[in-house]
Amino acid sequence: MTEHTTSYYAASANQYEPFPQLTESVTCDVCVVGGGYTGLSSALHLSEMGYDVVLLESARIGFGASGRNGGQLVNSYSRDIDVIERRYGPEAAKMLGDMMFEGGEIIRERIKRYQIDCDYRPGGLFVAMNHKQLEKLEEQKANWERYGNTQLELLDAGEIKREVNSDRYVGALLDHSGGHIHPLNLAIGEANAIRLNGGRVFEQSAVTHIQHGSPAVVNTAKGKVTAKYVIVAGNAYLGDKLEPELAKSSMPCGTQVLTTEPLGEDLARSLIPKNYCVEDCNYLLDYYRLTADNRLLYGGGVVYGARDPADIERLVMPNLLKTFPQLKGVKIDYSWTGNFLLTLSRMPQVGRLDNNIYYSQGCSGHGVTYTHLAGRLIAELLRGDAERFNAFANLPHYPFPGGRTFRIPFTAMGAAYYSLRDRLGV
Repeated sequence: MTEHTTSYYAASANQYEPFPQLTESVTCDVCVVGGGYTGLSSALHLSEMGYDVVLLESARIGFGASGRNGGQLVNSYSRDIDVIERRYGPEAAKMLGDMMFEGGEIIRERIKRYQIDCDYRPGGLFVAMNHKQLEKLEEQKANWERYGNTQLELLDAGEIKREVNSDRYVGALLDHSGGHIHPLNLAIGEANAIRLNGGRVFEQSAVTHIQHGSPAVVNTAKGKVTAKYVIVAGNAYLGDKLEPELAKSSMPCGTQVLTTEPLGEDLARSLIPKNYCVEDCNYLLDYYRLTADNRLLYGGGVVYGARDPADIERLVMPNLLKTFPQLKGVKIDYSWTGNFLLTLSRMPQVGRLDNNIYYSQGCSGHGVTYTHLAGRLIAELLRGDAERFNAFANLPHYPFPGGRTFRIPFTAMGAAYYSLRDRLGV
């Protein structure tokens, strides 16, 4: 049996009625492969629309990145709208720009509609380590406002010091439409909502083979699902063998997270008084926030190729103490790694593997909000409205230089270059 990693999220997860393992042959309208946010969002949108949905998760709901991430609701995509405009032109930018704040809205609607207890708190900060980064945040504010985000506030050095008790930053952009959550509890709540809407969810039901055809047949070790449509939503935990085509233009990467002991409300609020989540503007960025029980949750330290580092504290703790030296000597209660799926363009990959088999993957570390949008787009596609799905599907999917053999060292070399630029402030 594959259980959750030993994370803070798993230790504080809401209890739920377990979902069974698939041990028989069933039929449905739509079979969703993967119990992370992409699969959950797709299945929930479709079950609400009246489709007969079966979701298969190889381990536990939210086992992968959806239950291990930093818990931050960050708008837009891993490549922001200015890059999209330059690379793909004004028409694509208009379509994607009109959707870049929708994922967060979907999450807030889900929390409200289904009364999901996941510690939602509004407000997210992008913090600048130098004046070049602050200039980029000024540009980001103008770009996001062009696409309708009116909840942005630029902070100078004095103002950011009042929001984050650290000497590292020269300014920040505050997005009041951002926020943070307990990500595993959001996933559990969404799975329960699928069940409430008549969908069938199966855990411990790894897919071994997808037989293309009409209908398609999705096989597991102990059962199978015959479906009119299949949605492949495994992301970094899909592996290379189930649908090899999806592995050619993507690469799993690991990010490390740790959580302190409870700090007490006074100390916790002295660090981030208004309980915003925070991420810096470096290429290899750090991100952090407070939990509901007043711990500091701090992440960073990308590992290419998704290897589990032997010592997460060694990777993450130096930056935590640079940010908050007042926490010297603090005890770390939890540390873990989670994989996300990187694409060369850093844009999500959406498309069709067959006439009735669809996929979305490769959020490139920016997936909490996008995956919820992706589920809506796939549901719209099955309903007969492909326009917004195709806006992503028409983006080019580039293979990594050197193919599978050299994608890890080539990407790590690029990351080392950008990490040096971060340190030099250029």
